Amino acid sequence: MEHHINVLEYNHINLAGYIAGAHFCRALHEKGGVIIYVQNNLKFTNIDLSKYCKEKYFETCAIKLIITSLNICIITIYRSPSGNLNYFLQNLDKVLQLLYSPAWHIIICGDININYLTKNEQKRQVNNPLMMYNLTSIVDFPTRINNTSASAIDNFFMDITRLENFLVTLFPNDLSDHGEQILALKIPIQIHSDKTKLKRKINKHTIIDFIYNLSNENWEGVFDAADVNLMINTFLNT
Repeated sequence: MEHHINVLEYNHINLAGYIAGAHFCRALHEKGGVIIYVQNNLKFTNIDLSKYCKEKYFETCAIKLIITSLNICIITIYRSPSGNLNYFLQNLDKVLQLLYSPAWHIIICGDININYLTKNEQKRQVNNPLMMYNLTSIVDFPTRINNTSASAIDNFFMDITRLENFLVTLFPNDLSDHGEQILALKIPIQIHSDKTKLKRKINKHTIIDFIYNLSNENWEGVFDAADVNLMINTFLNT
């Protein structure tokens, strides 16, 4: 989520049941920065993206977490309306090159200050690099509404061909002039059975052991049989 905080304010924020998994705080300017809070019973890895960050231009942080059978990489981004778009695009591509893997589902969220409710050149420029990773905007409703306009400058981007079961909704709040976007993913739950299974280990050591045991078997019943079918059955029985 986008969070208008500085370093001092960040150190005093505490959400019950959650921990700050990753963040970028502004040092030179106000009203910016990003932070990801993670439920404290989930295991995650903080991805250090600080070398790509530049205040107003490209502010980002990321985590990787595994929920049941799903590997998810969450990237949060903020770009100021005055932030250089070329710098934003270049570093967005660098981050995606770093984090992209077929084994992981990438979800980008945040405020990039580009209206996705209209056709515009900035939207096209952002979509071009995202399409290389099959990432698509999924917010198609206004996220910031005032007396004169309504825009969707906050967004989620993900691969909807791999994550098909999702629901994104708007939750109005009194803390910001932006509405909250809630993304719900339907994740299949793995059911663990109490039944045990016996499996034969097959590797170079067990194969050598198998050949040794074969050499010590008595094969007289196979070679002494006159009937081919009897020979095969005797061999298989042994």
